[in-house]
Amino acid sequence: MKIAISIGSAYYDGEDWEDMLEFVEAADGMGIDSVWSAEAWGMDAVVALGVIAGRTKNIQLGTGIMQISARTPASTAMTALSLNRVSNGRFKLGLGASGPQVVEGLHGAPFAKPLSRMREYVDIVRQATRGERVQIDGEHFVLPRPGGEGKALRLSMPPSQVPIYLATLGTKSLELTGEIADGWLGTSFIPERADAHLDHIRKGAERAGRSLSDIEIEVNSVLMVSDDVEGLLDRARQGMAFTLGAMGSAKTNFYNDAFCRSGWEEVSKEVQGLWIGGDKRAAIAAVPDEMLLQAYMIGTEDRVRERIRAFRDAGVQVFRLAPQGKTSKERIANLEYQADLIRSETA
Repeated sequence: MKIAISIGSAYYDGEDWEDMLEFVEAADGMGIDSVWSAEAWGMDAVVALGVIAGRTKNIQLGTGIMQISARTPASTAMTALSLNRVSNGRFKLGLGASGPQVVEGLHGAPFAKPLSRMREYVDIVRQATRGERVQIDGEHFVLPRPGGEGKALRLSMPPSQVPIYLATLGTKSLELTGEIADGWLGTSFIPERADAHLDHIRKGAERAGRSLSDIEIEVNSVLMVSDDVEGLLDRARQGMAFTLGAMGSAKTNFYNDAFCRSGWEEVSKEVQGLWIGGDKRAAIAAVPDEMLLQAYMIGTEDRVRERIRAFRDAGVQVFRLAPQGKTSKERIANLEYQADLIRSETA
């Protein structure tokens, strides 16, 4: 079992930058496998990794995720090769379609047909990182641009097989992940209903002549240990309500849809309706304890150990953690404890 960490958030503004660097350096020293940088409408996913590359030695560096509507595929390929070069081969490219609120509101790009756009995008990135001339006649991308003076170009950087991970939640997008990606950056995952995600990844993999074992399964994991279980549940409830109600529009919320497929449709729709209707307190209160206990690794140490084993047995290969703490020292101490806990149950 591998252990990863997340840094930043959708709205991260870099306020605790030095503490964050100290945290990542400590993670590198304790053998954490990878660090993934977030991106939405705050700090971008790339700059932080460039700095971290120079401050660490072994930890893998991943974008979790770069939004495909924010950059051309050729630009992403150049960035991927550049980060891979400055990190001495430690880079993993995480891509995602984001959602219509960000794509159309911030980037002014159309969100429609994200599946076919992602397929063409990855095709172009792979051409470029393999050292091939970049050319495609697709629905969303046509390279070289017709009618002009452009020609099919090959990047001047040495080619490299940079691993590509996709952050997907919709059923067809999960199939695409199984078909073309090296790994899955997952969330909204309940071990007892792993089929809601992994069956679709498996279907796509088999269609491409591969198997599920060819795709590394990484899941964003909430892990908190305390004998005050009620206190932990109260802390986690707001985050779940935000995910179900605010992580998307009233029409498009992929996180909500994933929990609906995992057996929590009635609750998910109720919480979403309350949140969008402006009654956030009621939305938070509507999240049941059992949903939190299924989706998160929280509770007493014995119970968390049981949940770690449940996630492992469901097929999760990488736990991606975001240890809490007011200071870097507190976050480092929490990471050490959590890593020891996971390693003791998955060795």
